[in-house]
Amino acid sequence: KGTQCERIVAKYGHTHLSAGDLLRDEVKSGSQVGQQCEAIMKEGKLVPMEVTIALLRNAMVRSGARDFLVDGFPRAMDQALAFEQMIKPCRMVLAFDCPEDVMEARLLKRGETSGRSDDNAATIRKRFETFVSQSMPVISHYEQLGKCHRISAIPAPEEVFEAVQAVVEGKAIATIAPPPNEDVQMVVPLTPGELH
Repeated sequence: KGTQCERIVAKYGHTHLSAGDLLRDEVKSGSQVGQQCEAIMKEGKLVPMEVTIALLRNAMVRSGARDFLVDGFPRAMDQALAFEQMIKPCRMVLAFDCPEDVMEARLLKRGETSGRSDDNAATIRKRFETFVSQSMPVISHYEQLGKCHRISAIPAPEEVFEAVQAVVEGKAIATIAPPPNEDVQMVVPLTPGELH
C-alpha cells in the first residue's frame, strides 16, 4: 500500500495523507489523545472516527492542497459516512487485495525496521479480524456506488501500479482479484475554500 501511494503521488501529484501516520504522530506527541490512541492501536482496534477525521481535516487545511490520497481510511462505515458528510465525498476507492498469509509476512518483515508497535503477529491477526468485521462493509458500500476498484497486490509493485494507473486514468473500470483482505485508499479531490 505504501509503495503504491508513493507512486500515485509521484505520478499524479495528490497530497498523500496517511491516517496511520497521523495517528502515530499524535501518539509520539505524548498528548492525552495520543496515549488513548496508542492503547487502542496496540489492541488492533479502530481509533474513534472523530479523532481520525479531525487529524485528517487539520492536515488537509494545513497542506493548502486540493487533491488528496487518503491512505488507510475509512476503515468502518461510520467513518466513511462521516468523512463524506463532514469533508467531501470521495472520487474513488482503491482496495488492494492480498491474502492474509502474504500480508502477514509483509507486515512482519516491515516490523523488523519500522519500529511500529502494531507490526507483530498477535496484533496483525487482531487487525485482520477487525478488517473483516469493520472494513469489508466499506468495500461493499463503495462497490455498490461504483467507486471501489479492487486491485491485486500480489504481483510485483510495478505490475500493481500498472493496474492502479489504468483505474486512475479511467482505462479500466476495475481490476478484480480474490477478496481475502484489502486495504482501503480514498482519492478525495477538494476545491479551494471547501474546508472551514
